[in-house]
Amino acid sequence: MATEPRRCDGFDALLLIFVSGIELQITGRNAPGPVGVDFGAAAMRHRRVAGHNELLGKAVGAGKKAALSVLDATAGLGRDSFVLADLGAEVTCCERNPVAAAMLESGLALAQNSTDHWLATTSSRMQLVTDDATRLTADFLRDIDVIYLDPMFPQREKSAAVKKEMALFQLLLKDEESSNERLLDWALGCSVARVVVKRPSKAPPLGAKIPSHCIKGKAVRYDVHVLSGLS
Repeated sequence: MATEPRRCDGFDALLLIFVSGIELQITGRNAPGPVGVDFGAAAMRHRRVAGHNELLGKAVGAGKKAALSVLDATAGLGRDSFVLADLGAEVTCCERNPVAAAMLESGLALAQNSTDHWLATTSSRMQLVTDDATRLTADFLRDIDVIYLDPMFPQREKSAAVKKEMALFQLLLKDEESSNERLLDWALGCSVARVVVKRPSKAPPLGAKIPSHCIKGKAVRYDVHVLSGLS
């Protein structure tokens, strides 16, 4: 018999496996609903015309080089990775948390096998690596142009969807030591053209590292560390 997450008190969360994919739901009477990866969902299609996509594209240098190669070193559930792929980039999604990586793998498989041409084509430009990005070899990174970092931070938006995703990641990462500054130091030491860090609009630069320039939106900004030209 299936366990109802809101009636379960023996686990912090339950992994729900369906034919349509994998979802994770925090348990408890007042717990939010499940979270999954569905790149074909209405919210993701809406993002195609959202202004912050243009900001992200400018930050990574979309259009400056054909077949731009981006490493999303903190891929999470892959939303920004998918946006980058939709902008034409070849994206390596790196996620060290095995549960989040399994959810992302499930969502990618569904998208890549979809009969929706846009969904299948966009997701075909994405590959998943389940590991800490700092463990990637120099040989693996040789063809990477841009490293993108999106450290988890509380969102200003108060929608139910945002709240439940934040609750999920706080649960998944609660036992992991914060390593955002270490990750940035590693990225800046790699042989890439630029490193892009997503930050709250009014937050100080990560690790007090002053970027070359910033691309600013209302809620977030992208700190761009230019290390060399895109060619």
